[in-house]
Amino acid sequence: MAKGDPFYYRVKRNGRAFWEPTPKMKAAGFHSVPLGPDGPEAFRIAEEWNRRWDAARRGETPSPAMVAADNLSPETSEELTVYPPHSLGEAFRKYRRTEEWSRKAPRTREDWWRGWRRIKPVFGDCDPRTVDLSAWRKAVEDTVSLREAHRAMKIWRALWKVAAALGYCVRDADPSLGIRNTAAAGRDATWIEGEAVRLFKQAWRDGYFGLAAIIAVAWSTQLSPGDVRALRASQLATAADGTAFFAERAKTGKPVGGVLTNRALAALAAYLAKIGVEMTGEAFIFRNRSGAPYSKDTLGDDFRDVRAVLFGDGERRTLADFRRSGAVEAIVGEAAPAALAHAMGNTLSASNALFATYVPVNLATVRSVMEARKRGRAKLR
Repeated sequence: MAKGDPFYYRVKRNGRAFWEPTPKMKAAGFHSVPLGPDGPEAFRIAEEWNRRWDAARRGETPSPAMVAADNLSPETSEELTVYPPHSLGEAFRKYRRTEEWSRKAPRTREDWWRGWRRIKPVFGDCDPRTVDLSAWRKAVEDTVSLREAHRAMKIWRALWKVAAALGYCVRDADPSLGIRNTAAAGRDATWIEGEAVRLFKQAWRDGYFGLAAIIAVAWSTQLSPGDVRALRASQLATAADGTAFFAERAKTGKPVGGVLTNRALAALAAYLAKIGVEMTGEAFIFRNRSGAPYSKDTLGDDFRDVRAVLFGDGERRTLADFRRSGAVEAIVGEAAPAALAHAMGNTLSASNALFATYVPVNLATVRSVMEARKRGRAKLR
């Protein structure tokens, strides 16, 4: 830090400035913040972060670590934050109070919150017309991942359009337009049935009964992990011929997504018998070891624990890769592309319009894909 510079102000060789907290400050939840080119604007942002640290240090406001320790939801945490007029945070808050935001699907809002988590610490209290994004995106890529940097930039661009519509900036003046938002290579990881069975058995042996049932159901149905963990007791239904499947909430009896194989149904029954609780109505079916419904983070953590036991810490395949694995089986088993797309597209997150259009043939289509998966599975062995 040169004489006259703000505290914790550092300039790298490329002329970019950063606010670099001490180990004590990092323990309180503060982190390195890219400030853009060395100069007055970088000074101003650094001084603002110094004020935040001083307020947390004196106990006037909760530190980031305290907020995290209280397990506050993003929404609650946001309501505790005060943004200056004309700031990006103010624009985002105003947008969240619109009807348009309320109509977004829960998974879409989840993506916005995930992106905002990266945007807020650096730009939340800034006028959106004054920011420098290049160093920020590079910092996210270097400290988290290319995939996260790409996602955060996508949310930035969507948020800029919203802020422009609300009068905070000019739509075509988005500073991110001059930055190439390189995406990570698409995933291509797959599992085979025997590995899924081993994961189920290991989860059961280790006491992760809810996870074991999720593994069985996810492999059978090709539903995404998010759709599976959100299933309610009222959604389990049975066709006239005894086939079990999951139905759209409030549309009982109309099949959607995946059918349960006998093995998956047996796993689900064993899980319900194990926990000894009758699931009725809108109760979440799948629960973690504490008895609480599985959250996204808890499901991921538990799956990684079981995966590491079987395949080591270096294994990176995820529960979400089950969906792709089922598609590979079906393709090798010569499933019709339209049938496969239909079976995978009509999940619980499908639009009501598509649901109403395709539901009369959905169950038969999914069955045909399941048969193709069996044929493909035999060829892949």
